[in-house]
Amino acid sequence: MILHLTVNGKNVETQISPEQTLLSVIRGNLKMTGTKIGCMVGECGACTVILNGKAVKSCVVNAAQCEGMEVRTVEGLANGEELHPLQQAFIDHNAVQCGYCTSGFLMTAVAFLEQNPNPSRDEIKKAISGNLCRCTGYIQIEEAIEGYIAERDKPKEVPDNETKENAAEETVEAAAS
Repeated sequence: MILHLTVNGKNVETQISPEQTLLSVIRGNLKMTGTKIGCMVGECGACTVILNGKAVKSCVVNAAQCEGMEVRTVEGLANGEELHPLQQAFIDHNAVQCGYCTSGFLMTAVAFLEQNPNPSRDEIKKAISGNLCRCTGYIQIEEAIEGYIAERDKPKEVPDNETKENAAEETVEAAAS
């Protein structure tokens, strides 16, 4: 059967078998290997993707049931060479060691933060509790998510020279009118 999906904003069409999981379609058919194979029973979270706005463990999602749906994978977070700010926060807070679980944590956190943009530490802990990490522990991951939120919410500073240039331009425009 043919499966139609929107993956990271692009329409895709691929031949699948009825028993195929979304994970096997992403990794095998679409050759997107950022989504990891872990436990294959929905326990570890390494395979987490965002399906129609909700974080799901793709190893237990039947691909045929995803007809016409939107899938976001870790490959869709970065903007070209520029990392998503949450990816950068994981690096800045040493929340990445071996990296195997990282894509699952990132996708879980992105989906969670889209629903709850200003969570408490306890809400963050609960949100990521379905993802396992055997290297970093969870404190650095929690700190990375909090660091991302703090950076996202920080007022944008305008350099003094830019403010002065804009003020000068406005004065010239006002004088010309």
